[in-house]
Amino acid sequence: MTRFTLGQLAEALDAKLDGDPARVVTGVASLDAASADDISFLTDPRYEAAARASRAGAFVVPAGTRGLPAPVLECGSPQRAVIELLTLFHPPSPLPAGVHPTAVVAPSAAIDPTAAVGPLSVVEAGARIGARVAVHALAYVGRGVEVGDDSELHPHVVLREGVALGQRVVVHAGAVLGADGFGFRPEGGRHRKVPQVGRVVIEDDVEIGANTTIDRATLGATVIRRGTKIDNLVQVAHNVEIGEDAIVAAQTGIAGSSKIGRGVILAGQVGVADHVTVGDGAMLGAQTGVAQDVEPGAKLAGTWGRPLLQARRIWIAQAELPEMVTRMKKLERRIAELEARLGGEAR
Repeated sequence: MTRFTLGQLAEALDAKLDGDPARVVTGVASLDAASADDISFLTDPRYEAAARASRAGAFVVPAGTRGLPAPVLECGSPQRAVIELLTLFHPPSPLPAGVHPTAVVAPSAAIDPTAAVGPLSVVEAGARIGARVAVHALAYVGRGVEVGDDSELHPHVVLREGVALGQRVVVHAGAVLGADGFGFRPEGGRHRKVPQVGRVVIEDDVEIGANTTIDRATLGATVIRRGTKIDNLVQVAHNVEIGEDAIVAAQTGIAGSSKIGRGVILAGQVGVADHVTVGDGAMLGAQTGVAQDVEPGAKLAGTWGRPLLQARRIWIAQAELPEMVTRMKKLERRIAELEARLGGEAR
């Protein structure tokens, strides 16, 4: 069992402790689920009432918070402190370095001695696995693939030939990088496949969610820039480029040759048509669809994407449509009555 005194946590989190430094906590829990042995956290003033009712043994809170029923660790950035707190109580469990006896590794593959290659995984010819990389069970690393230092491939990840991963890249279970792009040309009433001979390049500090697919380019490379985070069940098509520090949420689909700028946020189920450019810092709300370029910093919603405030006005108006139709019919009848009356008076 992991145990920390509040004094130890205050030092680790660079926090100011108001309470007994010798008090011990053994876990982290939400406000409603915490017991006296847990530390919880208040990061939003909306939950102050829940914190006052919580049974937690201690709290991580913003500086100046008062009135809670247990000791508090005051932090300049409680959100950051919670991340560090969770890491302290739930440190990663690294695989032991070395190649598992059931793994299949080509003689020409280069695996750093500090890397771990798990059970039933496959590393093909010419692949290079960097220092402290973790390749979990049943992962597949194709011919010539490069995996940078401190990266992690979870079970059932597939890296097809020619994929290159930078340092500290995390790829979650079931993701497939480097499958053929979806390219076909109609010919004689049939679809002829266009060979997909490009690469996939993933830069440093990228995280890719479970069952996401990132297709190889037709020519050149599909590129995910440094620091971008991609959720589960995302489709990134051939020759797409996603800029640094972008966020791509679940079930988003980005069609071929589109360019997603730096710091862009694509919420759940966003659809981006082919050859579209989404400018730096743009935000596309859930289920937004865009078929034309998006200006930097724009905030869009709806299909096809409209400015966010306009889209909200439209949604509100849609809810009022039945009543509006009823009023309109009444007005039409009233106008007809007035016209009939005026026509009779004219005669």
